[in-house]
Amino acid sequence: MNEVRALREPQAEKSPEVLPHNIEAEQQLLGAILTNNDIFDRIASVIRAEHFFDPVHQRIFEIAAARIQKNALASPVTLKAFLEEDAGLKELGGPAYLVRLAGAAISAFAARDYAQMIYDLAVRRELIGLGRDIAAKAARVDVASEPKEQIVEAEQKLYRLGEQGQAERGFQSFLKAVTDAVNVANAAYQRDGGLAGISTGLADLDKKLGGLHPSDLLILAGRPSMGKTSLATNIAFNIAKAYRRGRLPDGAEGAIEGGVVGFFSLEMSAEQLAARILSEAAEVPSEQIRRGDMTEAEFRRFVEAAKALEACPLYIDDTPALPISQVAARARRLKRTHGLDVLMVDYLQLLKGSGGSRDNRVQEVSEITQGLKAIAKELNIPVVALSQLSRSVESRDDKRPQLSDLRESGSIEQDADVVMFVFREEYYREREKPGDHEMEKMAQWQAIMEQVHGKAEVIIGKQRHGPIGSVELSFEGRFTRFGNLVRPWQQGIESY
Repeated sequence: MNEVRALREPQAEKSPEVLPHNIEAEQQLLGAILTNNDIFDRIASVIRAEHFFDPVHQRIFEIAAARIQKNALASPVTLKAFLEEDAGLKELGGPAYLVRLAGAAISAFAARDYAQMIYDLAVRRELIGLGRDIAAKAARVDVASEPKEQIVEAEQKLYRLGEQGQAERGFQSFLKAVTDAVNVANAAYQRDGGLAGISTGLADLDKKLGGLHPSDLLILAGRPSMGKTSLATNIAFNIAKAYRRGRLPDGAEGAIEGGVVGFFSLEMSAEQLAARILSEAAEVPSEQIRRGDMTEAEFRRFVEAAKALEACPLYIDDTPALPISQVAARARRLKRTHGLDVLMVDYLQLLKGSGGSRDNRVQEVSEITQGLKAIAKELNIPVVALSQLSRSVESRDDKRPQLSDLRESGSIEQDADVVMFVFREEYYREREKPGDHEMEKMAQWQAIMEQVHGKAEVIIGKQRHGPIGSVELSFEGRFTRFGNLVRPWQQGIESY
């Protein structure tokens, strides 16, 4: 018994670990704000109430910030009325503590350094908390909690902490949400009718969508051979090709035109996808590239296109059958290392849920679409996911797809902000060619083929922030390239 007691006693004597903090820095910064409210504007972008270690300091900063933002004075006298009944402040000496804070004020030029120090210590406390959570979960051996899932979860929390300085966003006031909405509207107004999102490089599609918007999940669906992957690669290439880095309105560095594109190609290899993009850029048919059947001029064009595109910020991951948690983890990593403005997934039915079970496919697809929407919101980027359509399209006379044609449609339709369908009537009409002896039918068929040749349609079946409808595009099958359709009244202008 004595041996057991000897082992336990030293543990009982251990004092609890004190988390990193600096009360004096907090006191001096608060004192500076209470004596000169203009200091708040310098440090507001660095620090928030929750970054203070002392709960009383948190409340003082919160009330002072609220008053300053309303253009009202925040001083020991004005704050006294709000904090007179505060139990924590009473322990520190009541309203007289506010006067002592003002007396300990630092000079204005050092305020930002103190704010940065308080913020850094808050991040350290969050890191310690995360480390303890990770260690506790790892120590608890649980069948439901796989180590791989714990790694993904830990990476996600660390990413959030690195991006925002906090592990959880929690609730935010309606005032902040309204301010953000007004800032977005103001930015749109300043653009004078320009695009709110990232341009797809397809003018008519941009007009309908307003570009690709951050935090949106866009579904691009179609039957096989309609050109889903071609359209996705065209858009990805257009965005990466237009990429220009510069200073954003908020002062941060980022893409001012185009963007960095991440492309999860679960169906095709990275080499096949690159060949498609090069086929479009060099205007050499993809089947000729595959066979090596090129003239010297075509091969020279192909090599020149490859040289021109080698600096394009387009990153391809062709790992097959990825779980949705891995997609999120890899997207986060890409954003941290190279930046990420748009994410493409080809296609969502080839992704796996976290369980990997295919027993309840509808439930699994629901988890995948919710995961893709969560990635869009967390990384604040548009996510474009391709999707297959059910065979019910083929049994109808009008082959134009509808929302009900989406495979496992409930969750896809529900979670997506935009649902688009690629439709090429030419594909179906080619298969209706009559026999050579049916002269009248052949003439009618040729007239229809002339109308639909080289045309494609993108049908917008759902759009949360804009109208639905149809957009006509040109399609060059030889180069698997979609483009802007020249209208009859524009032909004279183009030739001129």
